[in-house]
Amino acid sequence: MGSGILARALVQAYRQALTNASKSGVAQETIQNTIRRGSKAMGEQEARQILGVTEQSTWDEIVKRYEVLFERNAASGSFYLQSKVHKAKECLEAMHQKQSQSAG
Repeated sequence: MGSGILARALVQAYRQALTNASKSGVAQETIQNTIRRGSKAMGEQEARQILGVTEQSTWDEIVKRYEVLFERNAASGSFYLQSKVHKAKECLEAMHQKQSQSAG
C-alpha cells in the first residue's frame, strides 16, 4: 500500500517537473543543445582515423578506402558505421576541394 502511494507521488512530481521545465524554457534549451551536439562537424583528424588514411594519402586512395569500408559495413548491416564512414569521406572531400581551389 505504501509503495503505491510513493509511486503515484513520484509520477506526479515528474509530471510537475516536466510542466515547470516547459514553462521556463529549460526543455527547449536542452533540445537545442542536443541538436547542436549531434550535428557537430567531424574534424579532419577524426575523418582520417575513421578511413585509415594519412595526410599524405592521395584523393584516389581515400576514395578506394571509403568504398571498401562502406561496402564492408553495408554487408555487415552496420548503418551507424556506414554513416560515420560517409561523413568522414564528406569531410575529407570538402578539405580536398578547398586545397585544389587554393592551388588552382
